Amino acid sequence: MKLFWFATLLIGAGNANALEFKSIGSVPAILYDAPSQKGVKVFVAPRGMPLEVIFTYGEWTKVRDASGDLSWIEAKSLSSKHTVVVTAANLKVRSSAEDGSAPVFIADKGLLLDLAEPVASGWVKVKHRDGLAGYVKTTEVWGD
Repeated sequence: MKLFWFATLLIGAGNANALEFKSIGSVPAILYDAPSQKGVKVFVAPRGMPLEVIFTYGEWTKVRDASGDLSWIEAKSLSSKHTVVVTAANLKVRSSAEDGSAPVFIADKGLLLDLAEPVASGWVKVKHRDGLAGYVKTTEVWGD
């Protein structure tokens, strides 16, 4: 019986560590150093920018950006649409989740792509706003 409860705790702990990502909504949003509009404005985030959700406090959400900086944003500025940002230069977006598969297109570092499918075996399916889709390694993007 003790083993059952220990296993249950481990499973719950694993779920608690799952990262949650959201993106800036349809308009740019201000990131603050505190959960208040009276806080110092630290950055204006462009629409679609992915952010890791740390926690929510009332109408405010503490987030981490791709560079690792922490800040606060009004929760209403976030969208559940999931995007990723390319972190590798001249990233080959491939036709399948294999190193040797044909490139569909090349993505520049810093480009935002929509997450088309969840992560599987170290690869993620992404979609360009022009409609092209393909696979990239999870180590080549941030926000998954």
